[in-house]
Amino acid sequence: MRKLAFDIRIPVVQAPMAGGNITTPELTAAVSNSGGLGSLAAGYLSAREVEQAIRKTRALTQRPFAVNLFAPGARAPLSGDCGTQLRLLSPIHERLGLDPPAMPDRVAELFTEQIEIVFAAKIPIVSFTFGLLPEDVMARLHAQGAFVMGTATTVAEAKMLEAAGVDAVIAQGSEAGAHRGTFDVPAEPPLVGTIALVPQIVDAVKIPVIASGGIMDGRGIVAALALGASAVQMGTAFLTCDECGAPAAHKRAVLDAADDSTSLTRAFSGRWARGIRNRFMEASRRSGSEPLSYPWQNSLTTPMRAAAGKKGEPDYLSLWAGQGTRMARPMPAADLMRVLELEIRQAITDVSSLGGSPTGRTAPA
Repeated sequence: MRKLAFDIRIPVVQAPMAGGNITTPELTAAVSNSGGLGSLAAGYLSAREVEQAIRKTRALTQRPFAVNLFAPGARAPLSGDCGTQLRLLSPIHERLGLDPPAMPDRVAELFTEQIEIVFAAKIPIVSFTFGLLPEDVMARLHAQGAFVMGTATTVAEAKMLEAAGVDAVIAQGSEAGAHRGTFDVPAEPPLVGTIALVPQIVDAVKIPVIASGGIMDGRGIVAALALGASAVQMGTAFLTCDECGAPAAHKRAVLDAADDSTSLTRAFSGRWARGIRNRFMEASRRSGSEPLSYPWQNSLTTPMRAAAGKKGEPDYLSLWAGQGTRMARPMPAADLMRVLELEIRQAITDVSSLGGSPTGRTAPA
């Protein structure tokens, strides 16, 4: 197991859940204050919003936290079945009291301004997904002493990230909620499960690996450590925390979901993502039409999702969640971190009683 270059007492990174104010400064700070690493999701924020979120988080914690960005190569030229997508959305817009849907005439490129805010704020830990960072950006981050983490869904992607200079790889298994971080394949996303992906990436790279996907409690954390991970990244587990800004309808859907309630879809954003099945996902699937490419589809469905969140209409929300929904627990983030710490201790004790610790690590202090 390789040591991370930042200090956390509990080997938990809170996943940066972008979109709709899901990851709040309060959630990020609570996780960092509790001994883990909180993450701000900046992917969809303007430069001013990134700056404000960093400032507010720093007012709530003296501990390190990460800022997460989308790699600039994630954008694709406009493609897809525009007419069918507009027809799918028209009755939903009418139901939600919105103007008729219209094709976005442009999509904003936010990365260039976002990264300048990160540089100016001297963020010590930066994570990213959907690709590789430009070489000059990576060089500037390292010159400032930042610890940089990138997302991989295959061994090949992990090797590419290591070659590009990242300091740790986030190994995202197929169980993970929300967007796949895949960037090395053209179409269908690779779906390698966490328990298979993590040890293969650990064996393939020399840098620390953070396990992500389907991990919801101390048992999952200890299992990931046994596979060679240096920590875990958890998103769905924090969705139902008090500080999470997800709409109430989203939180309720997570708490009501079964183990088989999620599917992969491109219906909301144009990129493959895992979420709880709802009416819009099913309507998109039945139509057989091609969603617009990312981020065009994301822009097209933004008014629907925003209105649905305000009106409590889960059928038209992107209910991102992983496959561990039955283990979700509604509570403050600090309480969840305390519970996770106790569960880690208990899991290590339980496994040790079978003939020795599989991780070689002691329980958190």
